[in-house]
Amino acid sequence: MSQASSTTQKVGLAAWAALLALQLLWYTLYPPVSIPTWVAFALTVPPLLLPLLSLPNVTRALLWVGILALFYFCHGVSEAWSSTADRWLAVVEIVLTLLLIGTLGVGVRRRR
Repeated sequence: MSQASSTTQKVGLAAWAALLALQLLWYTLYPPVSIPTWVAFALTVPPLLLPLLSLPNVTRALLWVGILALFYFCHGVSEAWSSTADRWLAVVEIVLTLLLIGTLGVGVRRRR
């Protein structure tokens, strides 16, 4: 593993952890109005924990998180568009998901 890919993986893992922490912070600071808070946690936190099953293979774990990040990106965009109180959390979510997807793009190598 080269130093660049190791650094990229570390950035990806940090963005993954930050996205997980953001979900916990978001629904603690701004509980949802239309559904119980536990339902919001049940919908947003477990999908981010699933890639832990493939964590020994960091590249595969980051791939799964990158795929899941598309859902969180859409969530961030919709919240940034429609909500004013927690817009800053939505922007952070968008940045973290783009960082995750970007680390996947950097980690891809072309086959000869």
